[in-house]
Formats: sequence, structure tokens, C-alpha cells
Amino acid sequence: MPWQERSALEERKEFIAEWLRQEESFAEICRRYGVSRQTGYKWWGRWEAEGAAGLEERSRAPLNNPRAMSERVRESLLELRRAHPRWGPRKLRKCLEDWCPGEAQPAASSIAELLRREGLAQPRKLRRRTPGYSEPLAHAQAPNQLWSADYKGWFLCGNGERCDPLTVSDACSRYLLRCQAVAKTDEAHARAALEALFREVGLPEAIRTDNGAPFASPAPGGLSRLSMWWVRLGIRHERIQAGHPEQNGRHERMHLTLKQETASPPEANLRRQQEAFLRFQREYNQERPHQALEYRTPASVYVPSPRPYPRRLAELEYGPQFQLRRISYNGYFSWKHTAVFLSGVLRGEVVGFRETDDGLFEVYYGPLMLGWVRCGGTGVRCRSRGAAMSGKPPFPSASRLRNGPRRQGFAAPRKTRAPLTAPGRSRTLPLRRERGQAETHAASHCLAVGFNTSGPKLCKRCHRTKV
Repeated sequence: MPWQERSALEERKEFIAEWLRQEESFAEICRRYGVSRQTGYKWWGRWEAEGAAGLEERSRAPLNNPRAMSERVRESLLELRRAHPRWGPRKLRKCLEDWCPGEAQPAASSIAELLRREGLAQPRKLRRRTPGYSEPLAHAQAPNQLWSADYKGWFLCGNGERCDPLTVSDACSRYLLRCQAVAKTDEAHARAALEALFREVGLPEAIRTDNGAPFASPAPGGLSRLSMWWVRLGIRHERIQAGHPEQNGRHERMHLTLKQETASPPEANLRRQQEAFLRFQREYNQERPHQALEYRTPASVYVPSPRPYPRRLAELEYGPQFQLRRISYNGYFSWKHTAVFLSGVLRGEVVGFRETDDGLFEVYYGPLMLGWVRCGGTGVRCRSRGAAMSGKPPFPSASRLRNGPRRQGFAAPRKTRAPLTAPGRSRTLPLRRERGQAETHAASHCLAVGFNTSGPKLCKRCHRTKV
């Protein structure tokens, strides 16, 4: 026979039934059930007043809670939430301190429970997350030490117009400096918006961006016309690793809030969309408290930069140890009577060459190092900046340069043929342009330039590698 389980309610009903039979005294029944006479009389009184329903367990919670949320606080929280549906319990609690200074402030968990009861909160979907990893980047300790710039992903307005918002924010104070829809995502429109911002609040020490245009390009050092302008202004350009937007996480998180507040759904046309951007910028800077700022607003932390925008753009300064060359309109510079292609991005600019102990010439654009140059009479020998920083491996031999080693990622030539030079004569032959670039080689005195670009390439004339 299996064991029978009895609940406390069944025990109470049996206790009352035995007392009603009047076969034993009340004290003996209480001793047999293991309760005091005071407890027995309590349940007997409830049975007389309510019947069998009186034997049920009752809540032990107090009837009145002096620390409960008042009606005024409750209505204020609901009004704030309806006005700002994207604000969480902590931000609402911070704003409540200004609205109801004399009232007891509820906990953030109590506010979250209130929003759930009123149907003003949407539960998040639980997702399996992969532990993140990123290289350590410099942290901004004061305003204007580091800005973040990026384009919010484009979307279409109600009338079909394309909207490309350019956003700039301060990393320390989270102050949204600019949120402007531009006609094109090119250097001219980005420079116009940034120049107006520089004139308004001054210059930062550094700007962090991704590797897309117009902030960077495949040119040596990742330079673009926009980043070259920053170098001449004394602004350091930081670029995150490709495919790692979390390294600019503050700015990307702001983009999510921007999309939720202004583009879900988009406005009817581009003009109204820009008005929505300005309203969001004003609210984000002056009203919305930020958790990382101890729930202060970004406007209460940010101050303009002490570095004003100069009236004239200063020329780059090089020391006496540099040999200077000006890049021509098509990206070439002259080196020992030989025209060598550098980059079309650097057209019209002055670069410096500094000789090192091992016979290399370091190439600089202002304070930024681009790569190395080396002269040789037996063949092309070059290395990029990344290779030298990783232990300075030896130069590849001439046979490996002609055949193209497979292990190091060198592309094999499409067709093998000898250089087109007459015997015993020194002649410079221009090459076909590949993706806007070209290079020249001399038969008796060959020159190579090594840069930290995306990867090595082969010259289609002499089949020597240019990195």
C-alpha cells in the first residue's frame, strides 16, 4: 500500500471533525495534533465564522505598506514612459528625482515591475552570446580627446529619398556633436560638415572611424583626402580593425537609439527627417541621462575644445634629416632620375624620405609613416611596414620574385616574358594601369617601393613583386 500524503488543510478539517464529535477534550486533541490550544482555538474560530473556506492559508503580507509607491509617483512614471518609450527604469528614476523631489524614490526593479503591469515594457528575446574579444584602444579621459565619426546605415524616407546620416560624438561625454543627413557619402560633403563642426566647437585630439570611404582608402597608410586634411590639422586618425564595430561600441550603440527614435518609421521626406535628427540630438544631449556618466546628461559634461580651427591650413613640417619630394598630379614622384608611383591620393602633397642604417628610406607624410624604399641593381627587393614590425624577415630572392611563392600569398604571373629593354641600354618603360595605379622599372637600376597596403602585387612587365 503506497504512502498517503496529507496536507495541512486536511489535518485542520479532521481536527474540527474530532472536536465536533465531543469524544475527547480540546486539550487532548491539540496535543495529539501537535498544536497549542491557542492555535486550535484560532482555527475553530475561523471555521465558525467562515466555514471550510476559513481553514485555507492566508497571505502573511502586511495590509498596508508605508514604503509603497505613491499614486503621484506612479502617474509621473507612466507619463515619463509614454513620453520616452525607449528609456529604461534607471533613466526614469533619475528624471523622477527632478519631478518629485519630496517623494520617496522607488527602486529600479519596482519601476520595471510597474511598466510590465501596465503593458509598457516589451521583454527582450534571450540570445546565446559569444564572448567578445577586441584589441585594447585608448580611452578618453576628458572631452575632445577622442571623437567618433561614422555614417548611420542609409534608409529611404517616405517619398523614396535616400537618407545618409553623418554622426559625430565625443567619446568621453557621449555628447552627440553632429547628426546631419548629407547628399553623398564622399569627401566633399563630409569635409563641409566637419569643417562647420570644427569652427563651432574646435578641434579634437583624435578621431576614430572605420575603414570605409571617405575616412580611409587602400592608399599607403590607409590615407584618404579627408584623413590627410585631419593630419594637417594636427588630428590623429584612429581606425578600428576591419569587421570589429565593437571597438567603436559607444557610437554604434548611439546609432541603435537614433534608429529607434527617428527612423522607425522614417519621416515623409528628407527635410522632416533632418528635423527629427535635430530633435533627437537636443533630447539626447540635454534631457536623456546616461548610465556611464552616473546618470548625468552629456551636455552637463561636455565643454568645447580649446584648440580653435585655424584660418590657414599649415604646411607639414619635416626635419633636416628628410629628403622631400612633391607628388605629381598622377601620383608619381622622382627618385634618382626615375619616376615611381606612390598613390594618386597624395597628389600635390609633399612627402619626406629618411634614410635608415640598413639602407632603406622610410616614407613619411607628416608624422605618419607610410612604408619603405630601397634601391638595388640586381632586382626588386622590398618589404612593407607590417613585415618589418613583425621581426624583419629577409628579402625574397630574385627567383622567388619571378615565380611567385605560393605560401606567402604572391599571385603568379599570367604570362611569363622577359622585360622589354634593349641589351646594354637603360630604358624606363611605363606599365599598364591596374586599378588606377602604375609603376615604372629601369633595367640597369631598378627601384621598388614597399607600402602597407592590402597585399603584394606582381608587375606585369618584369614580373617582380611590388608590395
